[in-house]
Amino acid sequence: MIEFRNVSKIYPNGTIGLNNINLTIQPGEFVVIVGLSGAGKSTLLRSMNRLIDISDGDILIDGQSITAAKGEQLRHMRRGIGMIFQSFNLVKRSSVIRNVLSGRVGYHPTWRTILGLFPKRDYELAMDALDRVNIVEKAYSRADQLSGGQQQRVSIARALAQEPTMILADEPVASLDPLTTRQVMDDLKRINQELGITTIVNLHFIDLAREYATRIIGLRAGELVYDGPVAEATDEVFSDIYGRDIKRDELLGVKEL
Repeated sequence: MIEFRNVSKIYPNGTIGLNNINLTIQPGEFVVIVGLSGAGKSTLLRSMNRLIDISDGDILIDGQSITAAKGEQLRHMRRGIGMIFQSFNLVKRSSVIRNVLSGRVGYHPTWRTILGLFPKRDYELAMDALDRVNIVEKAYSRADQLSGGQQQRVSIARALAQEPTMILADEPVASLDPLTTRQVMDDLKRINQELGITTIVNLHFIDLAREYATRIIGLRAGELVYDGPVAEATDEVFSDIYGRDIKRDELLGVKEL
């Protein structure tokens, strides 16, 4: 369970990233965060694993404050949080299997990971993760030889190799074509359903949010303006989140916000 308690983030230039956010995300949910660019989506997501430090409030994961965590406690909490980025964040000159094994670094001393001394179980976990995203045959290919969609699947496998309790995905399909977008979203949804991993995704695409989410969180200018089930996220709700007429945009063919 993830709890935000009066969470705010103000950047050094005075920009308000988050403004007094209170919400609770239950285990196993598939949550999509929506809002315009600059609404605070990435700030909210990255605050959950301390890639961004908040200015005020507290964030608890299974009752433990990640906001206050330091040293070994922070390292232990982070290894249970898989992260997927828009830009994939792979070591392009390394093999796919080595990239996936990097998801295991939180479990071993630094010297072992530098030398690449991963135990047999880690290799088994990595291969199983690649199999789950249907890319196991590319295990020994270089990452830069893969398509964008394949590279994103490698990053999903890397997150899975951590044996996480939750996965955070920051605009994971923003740079992908429509077909590959569906494949990646299908992978994330299947993993959520089969393994019960809490999945939180930032998206620009309203149709994808409606199709894949069980719950939608809407942000506008750092404030929580909607939090509810996807069935209740009407066009009027999205219009309020985005501050524009969604029906008019659809008539004009605007799919991304």
